[in-house]
Amino acid sequence: MYLIEKIRMKVIEMEMQNWKIEFNWIKAHAGHQGNELADQLAKEAATNGDIDECYKRIPKSTVISELSDLSVTKWQTEWDHATKGAIMKAFFPKIADRLKMKINITPNFTTMVTGHGNIKSYLHKYKILDSPMCSCKSREQTVDHILYDGKLLEQERDSLKGAVLWTENWPVSKNKLIKKFYKNFKKFTNNIPFDKL
Repeated sequence: MYLIEKIRMKVIEMEMQNWKIEFNWIKAHAGHQGNELADQLAKEAATNGDIDECYKRIPKSTVISELSDLSVTKWQTEWDHATKGAIMKAFFPKIADRLKMKINITPNFTTMVTGHGNIKSYLHKYKILDSPMCSCKSREQTVDHILYDGKLLEQERDSLKGAVLWTENWPVSKNKLIKKFYKNFKKFTNNIPFDKL
């Protein structure tokens, strides 16, 4: 853990000096100056018997995990302070939870969790449609309208609602919908006929 803490402190120090830090793959032995310098320093450190610390005792998986945790923490901070993506934040407020999920992305699923795509309020915002009103004429077609109360999707919604009502109240939060009822939600989204709404 000492190595990870040293790396973390060095990263913080560099960020305070306005360094931009990126991790990129670079082909080995291709003459890249930074890569050649890193190789040289690594060889010097490996052959130097005067170094007190022994990094061989830290498994590679621990280093990767620690760096990953640092990245996820930074990503979460940026996500929390972002002013865009409100719909997606409602579905995925915690980056770590989203990274643990295995999601099979479809166009309809993406449309629903982002609010982009074939939703009339989105298309109207960009002047692609003249009106944001849903075909049911009750209100503006938004993700919430489609998900919770659009009259044209009552039959599709009943299946999702039935699954939720076994353990939760309806309407359920978007985050719970994804975490606890992903399969039902995905089935609902895949059955949305956006071209007919």
